[in-house]
Amino acid sequence: MRIKRISFSSRVTVENPFCWVYTLEDLGFTGWEIVQDGVQSLNTGTLMEVKKIQETTNLELTLHLPFSDLNLGTLNPGISQEVRRQMMSNIELASDFVELAVVHPGYLSPYGVLVPELAWRANVDSLQLICDFAADYGILVAVENMPDVPNVFGKCPLEILRMTEEVSCENIGFTFDVGHANTMGVVDDFLDECLGMVSHVHLHDNMGKKDEHLPVGKGSVDWKTVMHRLSSFKGSFVTEVNSVEEGVESLAFLKGLLF
Repeated sequence: MRIKRISFSSRVTVENPFCWVYTLEDLGFTGWEIVQDGVQSLNTGTLMEVKKIQETTNLELTLHLPFSDLNLGTLNPGISQEVRRQMMSNIELASDFVELAVVHPGYLSPYGVLVPELAWRANVDSLQLICDFAADYGILVAVENMPDVPNVFGKCPLEILRMTEEVSCENIGFTFDVGHANTMGVVDDFLDECLGMVSHVHLHDNMGKKDEHLPVGKGSVDWKTVMHRLSSFKGSFVTEVNSVEEGVESLAFLKGLLF
């Protein structure tokens, strides 16, 4: 099969945050998804380096908004204000480089467990504010489905559908994370119920029990069926693995699929 738009992303990369990015095109990738966690994050100190990458390569850049310690569903007003501020600040910082930003839904805090509908509403309200802000920059905000971990929103198609319907913005989208869906046993359910709304795709593998981010083809995902179902998708596929080498391994596996 032939994938026209395939990006590389890894939050694990800890060496020089940018030298490896210049190798991606030669390795067969067409894009890079910048993860706003860790050493490769966009900030005032790294902005010029990312600008140089944009100007000297043909890589399509997308953004994965930060998720460590940031909960869109928090019911603490001060923390909620800061979470929203950071999300919007990151969007503004990347606005010259990207047209799509991936965001994780919120989760239930110990207090939120007691009042889940209030936490849900806080999550939706946060997404609404982030989308409204991103719209001014022409950026699509693509909510990602989550793996099988306790108390997080967005693990099943129904919750993703409800979330995107309750955010009244045209620039709300959906990042289909195949590996996450596999931990829940709902890959087919997402393809059946949400295929038409997929804006972005994350590719990684696991054995169906936990979120391992293995190279594509090293777990239990039925990739031949998945990629066949996604054969008409025109957006970006993003390998989300633990090293550039695992990205290359995933790319070779995907190119070897026949259907």
